[in-house]
Amino acid sequence: MEMQQFHYDNKIVKNFLYATMLWGVVGMLVGLLLAFMFLFPNLTDGISWLSFGRLRPLHTNAVIFAFVGNAIFAGVYYSAQRLLKARMFSDVLSKINFWGWQLIIVSAALTLPLGITTSKEYAELEWPIDIAIALVWVVFGWNLIGTILKRRQRHLYVAIWFYIATFVTVAVLHIFNSLELPVSALKSYSVYAGVQDALVQWWYGHNAVAFFLTTPFLGLMYYFVPKAANRPVYSYRLSIVHFWSLIFIYIWAGPHHLLYTALPEWAQNLGTTFSIMLLMPSWGGMINGLLTLRGAWDKVRTDPVLKFMVVAITGYGMATFEGPTLSLKNVNAIAHFTDWIIAHVHVGALAWNGFLTFGMIYYLVPRLFKTKLYSLALANLHFWIGTLGIIMYALPMYVAGFTQASMWKQFNPDGTLTYGNFLETVTEIIPMYWMRAIGGTLFITGMLIMIYNVIVTIKQGSKVENELAEAPALERVTKKRTASEGWHTWLERRPIQLTILATVAILIGGIVQIVPTIMVKSNIPTIASVQPYTPLELEGRDIYIREGCVGCHSQMIRPFRSEVERYGEYSKAGEYVYDHPFLWGSKRTGPDLHRVGGKYSDNWHFNHMYDPQSTSSGSIMPRYPWLIKSELDKSQTEAKMKTMVSLGVPYSDEDIAKAQESMATQGEQIEQNLYSDPDFAKTYEADKKYAAENGEPFVEMKNREITALIAYLQRLGTDIKVEATAQN
Repeated sequence: MEMQQFHYDNKIVKNFLYATMLWGVVGMLVGLLLAFMFLFPNLTDGISWLSFGRLRPLHTNAVIFAFVGNAIFAGVYYSAQRLLKARMFSDVLSKINFWGWQLIIVSAALTLPLGITTSKEYAELEWPIDIAIALVWVVFGWNLIGTILKRRQRHLYVAIWFYIATFVTVAVLHIFNSLELPVSALKSYSVYAGVQDALVQWWYGHNAVAFFLTTPFLGLMYYFVPKAANRPVYSYRLSIVHFWSLIFIYIWAGPHHLLYTALPEWAQNLGTTFSIMLLMPSWGGMINGLLTLRGAWDKVRTDPVLKFMVVAITGYGMATFEGPTLSLKNVNAIAHFTDWIIAHVHVGALAWNGFLTFGMIYYLVPRLFKTKLYSLALANLHFWIGTLGIIMYALPMYVAGFTQASMWKQFNPDGTLTYGNFLETVTEIIPMYWMRAIGGTLFITGMLIMIYNVIVTIKQGSKVENELAEAPALERVTKKRTASEGWHTWLERRPIQLTILATVAILIGGIVQIVPTIMVKSNIPTIASVQPYTPLELEGRDIYIREGCVGCHSQMIRPFRSEVERYGEYSKAGEYVYDHPFLWGSKRTGPDLHRVGGKYSDNWHFNHMYDPQSTSSGSIMPRYPWLIKSELDKSQTEAKMKTMVSLGVPYSDEDIAKAQESMATQGEQIEQNLYSDPDFAKTYEADKKYAAENGEPFVEMKNREITALIAYLQRLGTDIKVEATAQN
């Protein structure tokens, strides 16, 4: 049989590995800064682009798309070439994939701290960057599928199945969740509103975890664990069941993020049902991974690569057991909006994604540079420090979550809330936040040790950017399935059919859940008293989005006695019909705000934003002094309203024509309300006099950003004319 010689492209793998380590450190350092902000709220006092609300999405985007994303590309580009016995389809496409992805990451690092955000979880980037993501992702898929088609290995190994499913599903999720109408070059509104937006977002958000943080890493597990252990995969049949059941079931589970919300009951129940079913394929994958190590456990004691991978697979098993458990309504009623969810997410992120990436790096670097790892001792030290970091991060967050849930729901014998002041629950868990910060510090320390180890290893190695390989050419065979060939064996040599079937499998769940919610009007009962936001309230809502307030405050009161007593009447689906995007939130670091309108005076809100501790002793909310000083940009208000009209919000032509007048009138009323406070009036007049004497511009309070934000906050939850029954 004639052998063909060719070269593997190692340079692209190295580039993605370097990017993985660089962005991993950046993303985790931002996360550590955020952890310390819970302890020192004004750590970045007065610097708007370093505020918690703006940095939180930067952290999540950096660790998911920069750290994990680059690790996926590194692992796929290395393993796919060797599994397919072919160089990547196009070096040009590889380079576009690499540099395009890095430019997207830099764009995120610039825009998110500036408050340029859609506010949608894991999809915060604005529309021009969304388009760039789609294009670069298509380049990646083009390169992968092109390589598959020119392969020299007929059989498509299980890792390739997962890579194909990842490409297809992420493309579908990203495109449909990112449908938005632009207002300007850096501002857009989601085409979906309220309940529909929430469903599409968590169909995307849950499956971003499934198909960006899970399926590609399962593919990497199926390649690197057998390679590192020098053992075949435990069960080929189990890998088939694992793959097809996982990609079919996972896509249905998104609604479990929205239990007890205004989402239709049938959609919630579907999400719960499939989430419970998800346990079986998830654990099937974990079992297949761990049992691959049969006969190689003695090697685990000495090989840091296997150590990292064993803990990674174990972390995957823990997270995928906990996920279905959290989808049970009685468990979700306790865990949702608490730090339990933070613990759950980070067990998956730090152990599964982090440790599998570290194991992959320790495996790849010596092979890419034809040398031995500089120090096994440092690698083992990294393993133990990292493991301790995960434990010290996760366990305190579980305790914090249980504490929050318990305190929120306790009642006195007379029927009043035992902890009526939300801040009592915050101060109680501060020690847990200290432990989390220490755990995060340990985890990053371990990563820095790894980077030192890798740098020294690279220096003592040699560059082999084009690695020589050889394999026999792929002979043509019949397209039909032969009598001796199993159905799946036949499918494994038909990449186009495999891709089509995978696409069908992932589309079914999304179509069944999303189409009826959008098309059947009875799913979202309307409320006659619910009206569109005034122009000033619309501007205030955009400021709320810009500052990332949704990261700490929910706008969804669930139908529990404890929540109705604390916040007011539970939330209704019809209240959100003009919300583009929805702002229900997923974490309560502060109280729910859906019924905050009219609960406090304008002066209270003003003082609360200027110095939260002055109105709420013990608050860990940071100050927002720039809102007090900054002039409100009203230049795009009419354009925003016209875009909303295109989305179905019933602004009339007269409403749009009188937008500036409306904002001035509502702003003047808020200014008068603020001026009624003698202390405010005295300071305000002094500022005005100082500006006049020094020839400096003075912005009337009615034209400042804080006024628009107050207008929005005072509107929240007032459309159905139900007041809260308890103060916070």
